[in-house]
Amino acid sequence: MFDIGFAELLIVAVVALVVLGPDKLPTAVKTLGLWVGRIRRTVTSIQSEISEELRIEEMKRTTAIQKEELEKELSEMSKPFSNVLDEESPMAAKVSSAEELQKQATNTSGPSESAEGEQISNKEKDQGTAEK
Repeated sequence: MFDIGFAELLIVAVVALVVLGPDKLPTAVKTLGLWVGRIRRTVTSIQSEISEELRIEEMKRTTAIQKEELEKELSEMSKPFSNVLDEESPMAAKVSSAEELQKQATNTSGPSESAEGEQISNKEKDQGTAEK
């Protein structure tokens, strides 16, 4: 980032020692170290947030592309079957007939099953009274 060599750092240290003196120099170095640490943590935090946002954006882009591909494949796969169940096609009549038959079967099986259940329970009652 900065091109500061050892010689430049040595010159800055000597100037700081002359300007601040030996009394205040350790306190100044400690304060400077704390500031540098805070700056480094802040920069690291910002870098990690930016990289996380870039990763999330890349994932969104990838999922959008995959979604488009899947929708395209789905539309291609459904094209042959789109006119099979039109109202005019014979298959649609068979499907509706099958649905109607199934509805009728469920409607008619309901009461007959309950009647059979009543007959069984009546037989059980008769058997129970016969055993007594």
